[in-house]
Amino acid sequence: MSSYPQRVADNILPLSVAGSLPDAFKEWFFTERTEDHEQPIEDCELCNQEQLRYHFEIENRNNSNRLWVGSSCILKFNVAVFENGKLLNEKGAEKKLNTLINKMRLESCINALKKLSSLENNDILENALNYYLKNKCLTPKFAFVVFWRLKANKIDHHPSFFKINLKKDNFKNDLKNMQLDRVHLIWPALSSSQRKIAIKFGHYAPKNA
Repeated sequence: MSSYPQRVADNILPLSVAGSLPDAFKEWFFTERTEDHEQPIEDCELCNQEQLRYHFEIENRNNSNRLWVGSSCILKFNVAVFENGKLLNEKGAEKKLNTLINKMRLESCINALKKLSSLENNDILENALNYYLKNKCLTPKFAFVVFWRLKANKIDHHPSFFKINLKKDNFKNDLKNMQLDRVHLIWPALSSSQRKIAIKFGHYAPKNA
């Protein structure tokens, strides 16, 4: 089995003009194109890492060759990332890629909610979808119903991609008074600070958390 550096070299050098890795990577840039495969089923065409859900396209500015890679390879090998024509530094590039991942996650949540709403004639689900489209988050009560029905309908979703709104006192009270099994259902969507609030209310983390 070839080593990690060798795999990278074998994949990038034949598609580049330069003959060495540091110089070859200077020819490549992120094209802004992304792909959410919905399941971790793809490989990175640069390092051969398996089980990627998200692909990011990079292109060689000298010959227009292209590769679909993971975001970590873009950062690891300093592939150029631009914002409005300006080359971003490492921190800026990481922020932009994370923003794109969050956008794809948001879209996957919206798609799951739309699919659920179309399957069930339910006012609560319709209101949950409208609330999510407007606020990009769910209330604790909405989250419970949504996760319950998504699971019941076997609709592919990732609870951790959703966000929960606890900014209002009534939402905090809803969480406080929620049955423990329901809290556990929405637990993956709670942030670390929100989980501390839940524990303060007398709840505790599920065993598999």
